[in-house]
Amino acid sequence: MASSGMCLIVIKGSKSYDVTDLVESVTWKGRFGSSSRTLTATLVDDSGYKHARSGIDVESGHQCYFSYDGTELFRGIIMSQTQTQKKKLKFTAYDNGIYLANNKDTFVYENKTADQVFKDVCTRFGLPVDEVASCSYKIPDLTKSKTTGFDAIADALSLDYDATGIKHYVFSDKGKLSLKTRRQNIKQWVIEVGQNLSTYSYTRSIEDVKTRIKMVSSEGTTLAEKSDSALEAKIGVMQDIQVPDESLTTAQIKDLIATVLKSESTPERTMNVTAMGLTDVISGIGVYIIIPDLDISNTFYVDEDTHTFKDQSHTMSLKLIYATDLDAEEKTSSGSSSSSDYAVGDEVTFNGGYHYVSSNASSPTGGTRKSGKAKITLIAKGAKHPYHLIGGAYNSLSGNCNVYGWVDSGTFS
Repeated sequence: MASSGMCLIVIKGSKSYDVTDLVESVTWKGRFGSSSRTLTATLVDDSGYKHARSGIDVESGHQCYFSYDGTELFRGIIMSQTQTQKKKLKFTAYDNGIYLANNKDTFVYENKTADQVFKDVCTRFGLPVDEVASCSYKIPDLTKSKTTGFDAIADALSLDYDATGIKHYVFSDKGKLSLKTRRQNIKQWVIEVGQNLSTYSYTRSIEDVKTRIKMVSSEGTTLAEKSDSALEAKIGVMQDIQVPDESLTTAQIKDLIATVLKSESTPERTMNVTAMGLTDVISGIGVYIIIPDLDISNTFYVDEDTHTFKDQSHTMSLKLIYATDLDAEEKTSSGSSSSSDYAVGDEVTFNGGYHYVSSNASSPTGGTRKSGKAKITLIAKGAKHPYHLIGGAYNSLSGNCNVYGWVDSGTFS
């Protein structure tokens, strides 16, 4: 039956019903690049001592709310249900990102940034918005005919990534949609063999690697070429040809080809792990993985996550991809790099104190951190806590400084 940490509420019209006592298991999952997260629950579907059936009716637009240890994890609409002779009811619900995928329109944008596209799509379909990350690249032209709102947003984000090398993702929390910068949501969680990591498999591949990129016009004229000669000396020439948007300037094409080559010349490094459940570890964010046997001590992004709550346990299965964009420069709308007294990779001395799970978090996490040597791994200019530090306890620096999160300006030197 249900764990004491779980709470599952079914909302029927204006009334709410606590069905936690009927819960056998809950699976909460998501995937980077998807419009929404889902929650699947298996319930007892039988009237019994001190409980009644849930009475869920998918055709009536029933909603659900799920929390764990007092923290809300999910709210959304129940969209499918299955009942069996074993007197079990299984339903799947989607958060409100599903409305981005289930509404179509024609979208036409000129010289708009991806965050402007995101806000316009949400406004069209009446979807409430919370945090919206700023995107610097102005997309010259984006026209999407008779397609979903999420397709328009995904295309805008793809064009922004091509120009800047920085990825963003859509996220729903407490019924509001946000657009977040992936590298600004590196959590302080450390997943380590012998601590909270149960199983892992690590795969590396160069099957899709390209060592040189050629940009050509629609007529076949070469606009730009770029290669990685050091990589070609190791594995030979592997070339890709791409046709950039005709509205791009020569400078923009130069930036684009550099971004594309960096991405396509990087070997694929993926990892699948099972570990003790951490509710903050979901698709889109980054975590720090330590596996001494493989000499791994790096940040990975969560590409897919599946959290399972059953009885008194919470476990998670993750698909992880190596973080390659941590050192990409932030650019202003004019294309120039932002300036800072510090740079990614700088070794500094942390004064000790608090750190935060994200660059704009409202409160610190994990208690005070020890002072000592640390490395700047990310900079989010203009954020509340603009610097991400990893202390010597987690890398090759000396000392036992255990900061692993976002910190304020002036907390290090």
